[in-house]
Amino acid sequence: MSLDEDLDEARAVSGAGPGLRRARAWLSRAVEPGTIDFWRYVEDAGPVDAVRRLRSGQAPASIRSLVGARAGEDATLADLARAERCGARLLVPEDDEWPALPLQALALAVCDEPIERREQSDRTKALVPPLALWVRGPARLDELVDRSVAIVGSRASTAYGEHVAAELGHQLGERGWTVVSGGAYGIDAAAHRGALAAEAPTLAVLACGVDRPYPAAHGALFHRIAETGLLVSEWPPGCAPLRHRFLVRNRLIAALTRGTVVVEAAARSGAQATARRAQDLGRQVLVVPGPVTSAMSVGCHELLRDEELRAVLVSSAAHIIQAVGRIGDDLAPPLVGPSSPRDGLSDVALRVLDACPVRTGVSPDRLAAVAGCDVLDVLRVLPALELADLVEWTGTGWRLRPPAGKGGRGAAA
Repeated sequence: MSLDEDLDEARAVSGAGPGLRRARAWLSRAVEPGTIDFWRYVEDAGPVDAVRRLRSGQAPASIRSLVGARAGEDATLADLARAERCGARLLVPEDDEWPALPLQALALAVCDEPIERREQSDRTKALVPPLALWVRGPARLDELVDRSVAIVGSRASTAYGEHVAAELGHQLGERGWTVVSGGAYGIDAAAHRGALAAEAPTLAVLACGVDRPYPAAHGALFHRIAETGLLVSEWPPGCAPLRHRFLVRNRLIAALTRGTVVVEAAARSGAQATARRAQDLGRQVLVVPGPVTSAMSVGCHELLRDEELRAVLVSSAAHIIQAVGRIGDDLAPPLVGPSSPRDGLSDVALRVLDACPVRTGVSPDRLAAVAGCDVLDVLRVLPALELADLVEWTGTGWRLRPPAGKGGRGAAA
């Protein structure tokens, strides 16, 4: 059946039928994602009528100019067949699986854009909802992003950054959180691998078709992600990873997650751009600090210094979950240092302990004089200090007990 016949049938049928799905597939190839005026036109006319008007030349000239020569093309059946061959599918807003709640932030943000095109945000930065998503993998997108965190960072990462990203990915995966990233070299790949090591699903948002691994060296990584998680893209199968598409997809990484963690970022980086998109969408920005001597941490420290951004410093998955999780349920445990036998001692006991000499034992009277307390107080606390292995009786007086192995009674026989 031709596209036009499917469109005619879709006008009489409600729901995500074949005609509507083909219309969305056609729209995903007709105009580059992030185009404000085009998204508004599709929202007003509906996907089916929008495609009919564009193909028949009835759409406004300003919208037809965005489509250009693609108006007469139809690769929908080939795109859908190619997706099926690689185990992918087209997800549309009319599907139950569509992550409507996370993406609602994009719909609200685009409402603030001016009507005049020259006054609108640049397409690579505009917060525009996707018209459709091509997904590859067995998981449901809405369930996968319900408890998700983005981990982004530099491609030219350091060993420190990759270690931290992998640890965070692993810890989050163990706690039932989905790690979302872009599948690139460096921090992205380390975060994905950390989650996979925890046998947890992870999600990669791509700037090309879901059947086209980029970088090519990550073919095995993308295959593993698609086995339990999802590969997601706004571009149909076969589309190339053009440079501007990486900037466009950053808004999806920010929108689909509860917060964005920046592990390493240079002074100018895509990771910083993703963090800014997250702030614009009302998402929490979290930053892992790095060495002040590292050029790969300059961007992280600048994010932390930005008072308007209100970025949160994090160093563990517990910190991240506390920042983006449920209030009162996902609190990070307080950091507790190593315990000491001196913990819990009264003020008098501490003063007597400090008054005890290291070598020669002294009398309780001498201890009372040095500690500044009564002799009876000294006699009252000495037995407790002895039971705690802090002091010992030498036969002639009291002294600090030598540490184990230093020749005292605690030394090994």
